[in-house]
Amino acid sequence: MSELLHNVRVNLASDTLERGYPIEIGRGLLGDASQWQPWTARRGVVLVTDDQVGPHYAAVLESALGEPERLTKVQLPAGEQHKHMGSVQQILDAALNDRHERQSLFVALGGGVIGDMTGFAAACFLRGADFIQVPTTLLAQVDSSVGGKTGVNHAMGKNLIGAFHQPRRVVIDLDTLVTLPDREYAAGLAEVVKYGLIRDPVFFNWLIENRTPLKAREFGAIAAAVKRSCEIKALVVAEDEREGGVRAHLNFGHTFGHAIERIQGYGEWLHGEAVAAGMVMAARLSVARGDLAAETVEALIEFNQSLGLPVGPPKGLTATELIDAMSSDKKVAAGKVRYILLRELGSADITEAVTERDIADLIEA
Repeated sequence: MSELLHNVRVNLASDTLERGYPIEIGRGLLGDASQWQPWTARRGVVLVTDDQVGPHYAAVLESALGEPERLTKVQLPAGEQHKHMGSVQQILDAALNDRHERQSLFVALGGGVIGDMTGFAAACFLRGADFIQVPTTLLAQVDSSVGGKTGVNHAMGKNLIGAFHQPRRVVIDLDTLVTLPDREYAAGLAEVVKYGLIRDPVFFNWLIENRTPLKAREFGAIAAAVKRSCEIKALVVAEDEREGGVRAHLNFGHTFGHAIERIQGYGEWLHGEAVAAGMVMAARLSVARGDLAAETVEALIEFNQSLGLPVGPPKGLTATELIDAMSSDKKVAAGKVRYILLRELGSADITEAVTERDIADLIEA
């Protein structure tokens, strides 16, 4: 039996077309045919997964899809190091070889890497096909599956090639978190705590107080954290779909985090681990500017440490390496790196007024 617990709506009111969509949060949704067959009847389906998620859940979802006109399954190698154009080419080749049409539906079953690549392939396929996000990691459930950012990495930086292409729906089956490794689960909580830092002090304090049940994966705590994270993400995306302003606040910790990922090689640290370290660095910089209370940084560090997440950059990283890596980030504007800092807990700001000395002080701290 499936159970729909929450339905969060992403409203894209700026567009006259109805491109808004639901984020459905529950249990048992993956194998519920009634959830899927209205979407798959009389159309082709391209199901994309990876070699870690596929063995657990692909057969369950395939059974629930019923009998679409044609079903193409693409299983890619798991990992950030495979998030490149070659993988997208595999998806497109499979869809074209099986003669899918524009009305075919792409389904992304996996974490953020699979979601980003499948969405990008759908955006490119015959100039745009529908896709559905089925995120199976906590990080993807609260972040990358919502908002329509799709794409792949390039040697010059993370997510430099991509498109905005909104899903038709996001199906979050919390039961998939049962098989998620502890390290990946903790990395997802880094993105969860981000929402409290940039938008909701009450949520931040709730997360700090509930870090023990969250770490233990108590279902009630997880469901509450996912729901509130998706609500905040949906509100931000509705305000600024294409990151022209306030949506950039969602990148808190990511400027530093993406640079760490690039320097180390994608896959050495998980994305959420790099963001966890980046958030501590950005929070410390906010304190140094006189904007953020030091107690907030201390609470964030304690939260990270309780989950085994990093609280600073890798050992041996130099300020020069970090600055060079950040200069290639897609958030650079007019040749200047844009940093997301905190004015106070729950309130973020965008600034370019960060010096090389500021970065060096962070590294040396």
